[in-house]
Amino acid sequence: MLRFGVLGAGRIGKVHARTIAASGKARVAYIADAMPKAAEELAAEVGAKVAAVDDIIRAGDVEAILIATPTPFHAEQIEAASNAGKAILCEKPVSLSVARIEDCLKTVAKNKSTLMIGFNRRFDPNFASLEKRLRAGAIGNIEMATIISRDPAPPPASYVKSSGGIFRDMMIHDLDLARFLVGEEFVTVQALGAALVDKAIGEEGDCDTAAVQMQTASGKIAVITNSRRASYGYDQRIEVHGSKGMLRAGNIHNTTVEVATAEGFNADPIQHFFTERYGQAYANEVLTFIDAVTNGTPVKPSGHDGLQAQKLADAATESWKTGKPVKVG
Repeated sequence: MLRFGVLGAGRIGKVHARTIAASGKARVAYIADAMPKAAEELAAEVGAKVAAVDDIIRAGDVEAILIATPTPFHAEQIEAASNAGKAILCEKPVSLSVARIEDCLKTVAKNKSTLMIGFNRRFDPNFASLEKRLRAGAIGNIEMATIISRDPAPPPASYVKSSGGIFRDMMIHDLDLARFLVGEEFVTVQALGAALVDKAIGEEGDCDTAAVQMQTASGKIAVITNSRRASYGYDQRIEVHGSKGMLRAGNIHNTTVEVATAEGFNADPIQHFFTERYGQAYANEVLTFIDAVTNGTPVKPSGHDGLQAQKLADAATESWKTGKPVKVG
C-alpha cells in the first residue's frame, strides 16, 4: 500500500488526504502544515501523524509526496522530494516563474522522478469523456475550442498581490485544458482584460474579466473567457467544433429535476463552488496518480504540461498589458 506524506492541510490538502485515506490503495502516513491545529485535526481524521515538512520528505516509510502548500514553496519541495526518491503530486503551479520551473524540472529529470501536476479538470468525467471522443475522431479534424470559466464571486483584492494575476491563477486551468483538448501547442496568444467586478482588483494591477484567443501552428484556435463573478453559480462549459460536428460539455446542476409550466422550463441552480463541481475530478486525479506510481506507468499532466501552461499564462499577461499578440516559444 502506497504511503503518502501530505504537505499542506488547507482546503485542497484536506480533499486529497480524504481521497487517499478512502482509496483502499494507499494511506496517509504524515501531514505537515504551518498551522499545527490544521495538521493535527486532519491527521486525526485520516489516521496519520503530524511531522515537519523536511522530516516527511526524508521519511523512509513514505513513497509519495503530495504538495498542497502555498505556491512559493512548490518548486523547492518538488526538488527535495525528487532528491529523496519520492513520487510527487503537486498542485499547480510549480512556480510563477518559467525559469524556476525549468530549473526544477532539470532536477526531476536527473532523478527520473515521477511528477504529476494537479490540473484536475482533465480528470472531470465529462471533460475526460469529451477528450476521449475527440481523440477517437468523433467530430473529425478539430478546428476551434471554446472554454468558459466563471467564478461565483471574486477573491479579496489583497489576494491578487501573491496570485500572479488572473491569467496565472485562474485561467491557467483553462490554458492547460485547451492544450489537452486541441492536442497541439499554441504559438500565438492575444488577451483582453478589465476590472469590471471589483475596482480594487484593478487598483492592485490585475483584472477580473478576461478573454484570450490562441492559435496553433496548424491554425487551430482556442477561445477562453474568464470572469470572477457569476451570479448564478460556478460556470464551467466547453465546446469543441470540428470538420464533422461539435462536442460540448455543460454545467452540472444541483439536481436534474425540471419544472415545466405555461411560463416555461425551470431547473435547479448549477453547483456553486469548485469543490462541488470538481469533487470527482479531484478524486480521479489522486486515484490515477496512485495507480500510475503503483504500476510504474507514466503520469499526465506532467511537469512539462505545467511548464507549457505557465508559458501561455505569461504570454496572456504580457498581451493584456501591451495590447499586442505574443508569440510563444
